[in-house]
Parts: sequence; structure tokens; C-alpha cells
Amino acid sequence: MKITGRTWTFGENINTDLMLPASANYLTPQEQVQHVFAANRPGWVATVNPGDVLVAGRNFGMGSSRPAARSLRLLGLGCLIADSINGLFFRNCVNWGFYALECPGVSAAFKEGDEAQADFDAFTVTNLRSGQALKAAPIPERLLNITRAGGLYEFMAAEGLIDDPNAQSQAAT
Repeated sequence: MKITGRTWTFGENINTDLMLPASANYLTPQEQVQHVFAANRPGWVATVNPGDVLVAGRNFGMGSSRPAARSLRLLGLGCLIADSINGLFFRNCVNWGFYALECPGVSAAFKEGDEAQADFDAFTVTNLRSGQALKAAPIPERLLNITRAGGLYEFMAAEGLIDDPNAQSQAAT
């Protein structure tokens, strides 16, 4: 699977508190989306187009385990590509069905507004403006299958382990 989109760049050590502030914790998932990165990029959500790609530095997603990955997916971002991704946040990306790749050097290879292509089969990232291609870290097939299914609840429903993934995901909010 390939995801191609305009890039938005972020630095290193981006905390989940910046992605989804505590003040949004008790809002519905759809309402939470309006608060993504409000502290450090006010109004950003209004400028994001479906399929856009978030490119970041090292340790993206550090901090709490709040459902920020769900908010990024609901915002319509196509995927996250970062030099490195905090382990807990990466697993939350998988669980919420949000595509994410670790790709050392990606933050230096892109300027905001470049077009990125992330290939989740070959585990490569290409800057379509410059032509530079980078090798990303492979993702285990089981985790990719969960992401492809739309997240953990959807995957479990497809496997016959739960009846209604929508009821389960609502209970998790």
C-alpha cells in the first residue's frame, strides 16, 4: 500500500499532550480532532487536507497514552513518518488504524509542503520533489494487518473475536 500526500513537518520529542490537550479528554472523538496541535499550531486542523502526511523528528509521540493517534487518523492524515516513534505511541497508531513508519533521516529529507510517498509494502519513503528515497524500518505483518483492518477492534471483529467493533471502540473513549 502506498500513501502519497503533502507534508507537514514537526520537530523532535513531540508529546501527545501537544497532539491532544488534556482539555479535550472528555469531548467526543470527533470534537477532539478540532484541538489537535492547538497549543503549538493554532488553526492547523483547518489547513489539513485528507491524505496529508505528517513528517517528524525523533521520539514522536512521547508522553501519555491518550488516543492522539485516533485524532490524527480522524483528522484525515494519510500517515505519520518520523525519524523514530515512541513505542507506546506506535502501538496506539496500530490499535487505532493510523499508518506510521519509522524512517531515520526523514525529517532532514523533507520541507513542509513537499510531497511524500510512503510505501508500506516495500518500507520506503520518497520525497517526490527531490526524488530522494529512504529505507524505513519494516513493520511486522501482524501489526500491519491490524492497521489495514482499521484498528484493533476492527481486526478482532474480522477474526470473530468480538461482535461489534463500533460498540467496543466507543467503550474505549
